[in-house]
Amino acid sequence: MAASAGEVRHLFRALLREASRFSNYNVREYVKRRAIDAFHQYRDQSDPAVVDAAFKRGLQQLEIARRQSLVYSLYGPRVKSIMDLRSSK
Repeated sequence: MAASAGEVRHLFRALLREASRFSNYNVREYVKRRAIDAFHQYRDQSDPAVVDAAFKRGLQQLEIARRQSLVYSLYGPRVKSIMDLRSSK
């Protein structure tokens, strides 16, 4: 069964939300860029099998991002990058 459009939007927003939890600017932007690129790649797909496989892969990537953001928050550097300092002004 292919994922509905609402489920796909929810997954996309969840990936972007999880990306914002990374404290490091470079990692945060990389995760956001990967999510956006992946969704653009499958934007015009109509084959339910391809959509379902991409959705399952997205769910796996979301779980990976959740685990990594948790680990990174525990062991990551506490110093802000220059990009974070510029954007906070």
